[in-house]
Formats: sequence, C-alpha cells, structure tokens
Amino acid sequence: RVEAFRDAASAMEQEKEILLEMIHNIQNSQDMRHISEGEREELNLTANRLMGRTLTVEVSVETIRNAQQQESLLHATKMIDEIVNKLLDDLEDAKIRLMSLYGACTSDVPAGPIDQKFQSVVIGCAIEDQKKIKRRLETLLRNLENSEKSITLLEHQKTSVRQSCNSKQD
Repeated sequence: RVEAFRDAASAMEQEKEILLEMIHNIQNSQDMRHISEGEREELNLTANRLMGRTLTVEVSVETIRNAQQQESLLHATKMIDEIVNKLLDDLEDAKIRLMSLYGACTSDVPAGPIDQKFQSVVIGCAIEDQKKIKRRLETLLRNLENSEKSITLLEHQKTSVRQSCNSKQD
C-alpha cells in the first residue's frame, strides 16, 4: 500500500505538470490571435485563474538519496540549467544539446549524439530522479518544439503581410 500511495502521489505530481503545460500552451496558442479581443481577454483571465489554482496544489514525494546520488542530482540539474539559461542566446544549439542530454536518459537508440558525461552523471542518480530528469528534458524539448512552431507561423504571417503590402503598392 505504501508503494501504491507513493505511485499515486507521483502521478498527481505529473498531472499537475501536464495541466500547467496545457494551460501555458493555450495561453500562447496561435489560435488566441484569431479570436476577438473580448474572448481573448476572457480566456486569459480563465487561464490565469486556473494556473493560480493549480499552483496552489503542492504534492511532493521525497526520494531517499545517499550523498553520491545527491551530488549526481545536483550536477545533472546544473548541466540542464546551464543550457536553459543560454537558450535565448542560441535556440538551435540549445535544442541540439538538450536532445543529446535526452538521448543519454533513454534506453532507445537516439537519433542524434549522446552526451556521455551527462549519461554517467544521471546513472549516479536515484532511479526516481532519473525519471524526473528525463521528464524535465521531454517537457523542455516539447516546449521548444511548440515555440519553434509559433515562431515559424509568425514569420510566415509577416512574409504574407509583406507580400500583400508589396502587391498593393504595385
């Protein structure tokens, strides 16, 4: 029953993360630009209210770690944070580096290179921490993918507007 209890709490932690990501994606959705100002404002107020209510829920499953596992977790987290902090400087490089970290966490054969140093650090972490690190990387990569799609759509819209303006001037 204890393991079932821990598993249920972990599932709730993950569900909270998923809900927050969904709300965030809706707020930043391209579809939000195609609705009236009043509807957009109402949706944003609802999304902010839901985000606030979701953030009031605290679920925590503590992982028992020895000193070496604690050190490995801190090191792995630091490596990910360094990439995230440089994300805005070079989006493409950050994505490639995050993918190599993710490749180090998966048992499948990754499409790209694997960061061997990161892999050895993650192996030193507790199993629960390894799963959390992998989920964090999945979320970061998914958010990057969604950001790239939004940027591409915005660029396409700018090009279409420019072409429309140029053809009107002719």
